[in-house]
Amino acid sequence: MWNHQIDLNLIYAAFNGCKKDVNLTIQLLFEFKQWKFRDNNEQNYKKKMNEFLEKRCCNHNINLFLIFGVKNKTVDAIKWSTVITVNDGLPFVKKDQKNL
Repeated sequence: MWNHQIDLNLIYAAFNGCKKDVNLTIQLLFEFKQWKFRDNNEQNYKKKMNEFLEKRCCNHNINLFLIFGVKNKTVDAIKWSTVITVNDGLPFVKKDQKNL
């Protein structure tokens, strides 16, 4: 489904967001993958990528996932990305990925 390459942070965020329900997490990640390529959503993110980077939200997959997840436009995806980055210590670094 993901060509065996998926960001561990994305799995972690989706899994926690789905209250640790594996089936719901898989469904959510599948919907995210479809959304990402629909209506140029990924390209639209690239236009505002610098806004995320200014807040030290360097994981583009998480940032895009939060844009996907924020249905309520009053909630700011940049603020959520900052909170997740700070609270959860995201992103995983390459050193962590070697241990998996």
